[in-house]
Amino acid sequence: MIGDAVNRVDGPAKVTGQATYAYEHQEHDVLYGVLITATIARGQIQAIDASDAEHAAGVRAVLTNENVPAQGVRDESLIWAPWRAHPTISSAEIHHYGDAVGLVVATTLEQAQAASRLVRIEYNPAAGHFDLRERANEAYAPAAMPEDSFPVDTALGDFETGFDTAACKIDQQYVLPWYFAQPMEPNACLVLPQGEDLFVYVSTQIVDAARASIAATLRIDPERIHVISPFVGGGFGSKLRVHAETILAVLAAQKLNRAVKVALTRRQIFHVVGARPASIQRVRLGAGPDGRLIALAHEAITHTNPEEEFADPIAVSARSLYAAPDRLTRHRVAQLDMLDAEDVRAPGQATGLLGLESAMDELAHAVDLDPIELRIRNEPERDPERDVPFSERRLLECLQEGAARFGWDRRPNRPATVRDGSWLIGYGVAAATRVQPQAPATVGVRIEPDGTALVLSDMTDIGTGTYTILAQLAAEELGLPIQCVHVELGRSDLPRSMGSAGSWGACSSSLALHNACQNLRQRLAHAASSDARSALHGTEPTATEFSEGRLIAGAVSESLSDIVARSFTLGIEAQGDSVAMWEDPNYADYSIATYGAHFAEVRVDADTGEIRVRRMLGVFAPGRILNAKTARSQLVGGMTFGMGMALLEGTVPDPRTGAFVNADLAEYLVPVHADIADIDAIFVDGFDDKANTIGVKGLGELGICGSAAAVANAVFNATGARVREFPITLDKLLPALRNIRATCGLEPSSAHEVRVDRASND
Repeated sequence: MIGDAVNRVDGPAKVTGQATYAYEHQEHDVLYGVLITATIARGQIQAIDASDAEHAAGVRAVLTNENVPAQGVRDESLIWAPWRAHPTISSAEIHHYGDAVGLVVATTLEQAQAASRLVRIEYNPAAGHFDLRERANEAYAPAAMPEDSFPVDTALGDFETGFDTAACKIDQQYVLPWYFAQPMEPNACLVLPQGEDLFVYVSTQIVDAARASIAATLRIDPERIHVISPFVGGGFGSKLRVHAETILAVLAAQKLNRAVKVALTRRQIFHVVGARPASIQRVRLGAGPDGRLIALAHEAITHTNPEEEFADPIAVSARSLYAAPDRLTRHRVAQLDMLDAEDVRAPGQATGLLGLESAMDELAHAVDLDPIELRIRNEPERDPERDVPFSERRLLECLQEGAARFGWDRRPNRPATVRDGSWLIGYGVAAATRVQPQAPATVGVRIEPDGTALVLSDMTDIGTGTYTILAQLAAEELGLPIQCVHVELGRSDLPRSMGSAGSWGACSSSLALHNACQNLRQRLAHAASSDARSALHGTEPTATEFSEGRLIAGAVSESLSDIVARSFTLGIEAQGDSVAMWEDPNYADYSIATYGAHFAEVRVDADTGEIRVRRMLGVFAPGRILNAKTARSQLVGGMTFGMGMALLEGTVPDPRTGAFVNADLAEYLVPVHADIADIDAIFVDGFDDKANTIGVKGLGELGICGSAAAVANAVFNATGARVREFPITLDKLLPALRNIRATCGLEPSSAHEVRVDRASND
């Protein structure tokens, strides 16, 4: 079963509407809450008049900083931010535009919406800072990287000397805006009070973090908080933490002793939920005439809100991707009065690889070398900074396999030289890598007297296929048809995990399940061997196998249902744990990561600058594949996400307030089906025994790492225009096209011969 393209076991429930998401959970006599948000960027609330709202039809409560109970404060000593308290409307201070300032609760959603407009707020505004470039000179070293996982800075050799003496130098700056996760399901919560306990139906990626954060905020025993999140409609990092809608729903339910629902509107998500921070990257590459790197530096400045520091690990990929004796990486943060910076799909590396892989493409052009050949020449034998061996890398294999499949030999050697009518044709490539985190998790597995199996974990399925891969793994380990395996996820009364985040969800929960199944197999085999009533009595427990619902030892066998019904009348259960990466010596002794290669073909209209992505291909080495169908879906989704980073997704903050002008999905553009005509992801078969005993690594975020750079590099190959401020939009590309036309004599499209290979147009 492992690796097969099994259809999602939860698919029928989802397409028939039986999968209940947080806001859809039905409760009798439920109340509805509507969030009120600040209209200034920084300052204080001077006065709130909620009297009209309180007397409006159907209103049951108006929560403001004047009447909410005291709340816990953020404990900065907790390195895992999602577990910290999240005090909300607890003071008159405003920290950014869209900061939550109140909640109106009413009998119907419409009544709450109407009354929310009746709350009058007077502010005492203060001057704010919203431009990262203006604050770059005041950037400082952060106290730590997220979860204290990486050093803030690294240095090896003498970068400045190496760079100064290099024959060829690239020294460029890449500027990226804020990026938003924006999953299909908005952030939403329903809270049901029952006696002293609160049942919280919330859209969250980490059940344990939601429980801990709510309990710390309310300053109550976590055992009184029951989190239920069986289905989550996407996250991409935006649901790692609880946000204002959850805390205010909890406070309102406590106050009124009634069930309360709160969901953010799409526009509120842009200002209430954190975003991938804006960044400025400086990449310096010094190489010899043959393209071999002598010196490599990657430095990043990102925005952070003064209220809670966050540093995106942008330069981490540069530490292990390419060989160079003289090296430097550095992270700095600059305080802006904008929304919180938070993790968004592949934090740090999705952003950092756009800068690093664009710079590598610039170096290839400067030394007149094929971009794939440049990467081959700079492939390290060992991790260049940690000086440890790689576990399973296979990056060059991905590049070479992708080149053959993509038809890389048709790539224009010189930019802006291949045309199809008015369209300029270009190819781009970029390497992909993503750190391999492994988190602690516990999974329970149970066999009932009827022989069916039940897998139990608070692990979440955020659309990635967790239900399916755990069912597959249990079916194979226990020798059962997948139809006989049932999976229960997303409740705080189940064995604890660190949820779906950081690409650690699948590998951590699968490893824990594997160990649970091993424990269960041993107990069943021992029970049968020692039972005189069993056909397996006296057999060696270690010589048994599980297949087709039976325990087999040589020529004799017995059904699991018979063994369980006779020896464990109420069923038998076992648990297994995964080993956290910080407790596994392999993660210190080896450089363990996932790798891949991205290829893109674009067309750019020579006259208008319109960009169309014609093809994308990703080739990946993420260790052992658990489900070929869900894995491919994850990688294609990430590749599409990266295309959006390169060409479409751009935020426009109002310079007066820091409010995002394009805070909706009409103007914050994300890729749709028509934006990419042909996209595919394939795997290089692997098994990383250094990552864990089952050879599995995370891949949910690998697909986005490097894909934006492949598209950007293809735009350069098509046009000869290098845009370093993203996304690459018409206003940035057209001036560069005009300059190229003026300097290179590029005539209007009607004067050019069609030179594109028609065989690639199918």
